[in-house]
Amino acid sequence: MEEKDFAAYLTATMTGSALTMLIGVGHRTGLFAAAARGPATSAGLADRAGLQERYVREWLGAMVTGRIFTFEGGEYTLPPEHAKFLLGETAANLMPSLLTLSAFTGILPDLERSFADGGGVPRSAYGPYLESLGAKTGDSWKHVYREHLVDGFFGAVPGLTDRLTVGARVLDLGCGTGNAIAVAARAFPASRFTGLDINANVVAQAEAATDGLPNVAFAVGDAAELVADPPYDVITAFDAVHDQDRPDVVLRRIRGALAPDGLFFMVDTNFSSHVENNIGNPLAALCYSISLMYCTTTSLAEGGAALGAMWGTEKALDMLADAGFRHVSVLDSPRPQNCIYACRP
Repeated sequence: MEEKDFAAYLTATMTGSALTMLIGVGHRTGLFAAAARGPATSAGLADRAGLQERYVREWLGAMVTGRIFTFEGGEYTLPPEHAKFLLGETAANLMPSLLTLSAFTGILPDLERSFADGGGVPRSAYGPYLESLGAKTGDSWKHVYREHLVDGFFGAVPGLTDRLTVGARVLDLGCGTGNAIAVAARAFPASRFTGLDINANVVAQAEAATDGLPNVAFAVGDAAELVADPPYDVITAFDAVHDQDRPDVVLRRIRGALAPDGLFFMVDTNFSSHVENNIGNPLAALCYSISLMYCTTTSLAEGGAALGAMWGTEKALDMLADAGFRHVSVLDSPRPQNCIYACRP
């Protein structure tokens, strides 16, 4: 890249960072929701949202020049084709991811100290920043599960939805707030679903969110100590294995907890283990950044393996084989940043 092109690239990068922060402001102050009601002047939009016009006007200047809003005849418009990525209860809404990314900036001083001193940033350190910016770590997946879990994810594995329809014992490892289980339990009432997570707080949230579903249960526990008697027919892990402190142990425990004809259904990131193979992938830099700011450092804080989100398919396949999975298929998922591993003994 030539010098002037690189300077322009850095300027665009800074612009994107600044707009990310202001998008969060627009979410928390209700400006996007107010703008979705139709075109308005800065005064009109400020009135709708109950805000100060001068602040709203400057914010709108960034939104217009940042190509998020349009401006014509003195009125500002949030186009519907843009609004769907910023508002609504759909998988297209990128706001949860934007808010989470902004929240990570709060731990940067601790992360920088870890560069020099070692160790890492514990998961508990993120909570105040996520809460202050209105971010919830489970929200970025919640709508994805609602729209794509049954047909897109489970449907990608031949025979899986049939098995769940008939009835199976299913464990969701690293279940978080139970969003996947809530969808699956309603779709497959003949199956029984158990969620396992090491965080007691999120398990309590999961129990509250699935209250009334008779085929659901949750447990607090470490996946590295997983045992099952009787074994499970299906074990799922959504974007969870690379965050385990002892992923090799966890994979062996999963293998041991499966029935002889069982399936381990693992969804994880869809990248190579080798950085040179990720050059040119438009999602790679973002995922490396998130991996550094959360996945890698939280594992190192616990003395873990620090696989990171970019552990890659090559490493994943090697570890699955070492754990005793002899038949593994890597399948496309509804999201380009993820792939599906269908693993059998």
